[in-house]
Amino acid sequence: MTAAKQTTLRDRIVLSGAGVHSNAPARLVLHPSEPHSGISFLRTGLPGGRERLIEAKFSHVSMTELCTVLGAEGESISTVEHLLAALSGLGVDNAVVEVDGPELPIMDGSAAQFVEAIDHVGLVQLSAPRRFIKVLKTVRVENGRSFSELRPADRGFRLEVEIDFAAGAIGRQKKVIDLDPASFRREISRARTFGFLADVERLWKAGFALGASLENTVALDGDRVVNPGGLRYADEFVRHKTLDAVGDLALAGAPIVGCYRSFCGGHKMNVSVLKALFADRANYQIIEAQPRREAARVASGMAFNPVYAPDVN
Repeated sequence: MTAAKQTTLRDRIVLSGAGVHSNAPARLVLHPSEPHSGISFLRTGLPGGRERLIEAKFSHVSMTELCTVLGAEGESISTVEHLLAALSGLGVDNAVVEVDGPELPIMDGSAAQFVEAIDHVGLVQLSAPRRFIKVLKTVRVENGRSFSELRPADRGFRLEVEIDFAAGAIGRQKKVIDLDPASFRREISRARTFGFLADVERLWKAGFALGASLENTVALDGDRVVNPGGLRYADEFVRHKTLDAVGDLALAGAPIVGCYRSFCGGHKMNVSVLKALFADRANYQIIEAQPRREAARVASGMAFNPVYAPDVN
């Protein structure tokens, strides 16, 4: 993300569909928003005509089992990660996401239709400079052999995501990407969510995957991909895990300057590493992009102004 100015949508976007877990229908309206407002979800259609505004921040995550759920004051919105990935991957800083159901539509199981809709209306630059979260110290969370970490980097945002499944159709896969709108569209946006037929009955009993189908999920039966069209990428599974990570890490509240690395991670560890990062002000710094005419005087890439530095003992 190298643009110096914050962005928002040029026009509103309307989409609809059903949730992959709840199978509940939902109408989604993405509205342009003001500078420094960030991304927020407006949950409408609540009993008594109530509405609830929930900021897309890691501190509002209420559940991470099979999807990322944001909650505030007893109300929640589920499966936010794919839309957040599209907004973050395309460099949308500010938007209000209005949704009248308990879960965002799953669409085709990837971020492709969100990307198409955002590209159709386009973005507009705002007057305010873009802010970034620069990682200053490595933070790491572990769970058994799994881990996720954020490390410092001079510029940009790199993701190094690795998975290891016993299923022969997946096995061990790794994806490394330097995130920008072009690489997100090309390498990540079309990767679909996936699941195992052997888990379906258990998930149904737990209230999950009620809206899953071959139209929105890559289904595996043992070592075999069931979908008639097969995979979109040979390594679609790790690409989708990378897509999830982009969406979850967008809950930092601003683009990250650093490197994210994970092994057999998931929603819970993505959110946990953000909590670890923000637990100590010495771990990060908020920086502000300079106007291009000033940045041009700097020999290597985008120049930044510190907004505040970490506490120093």
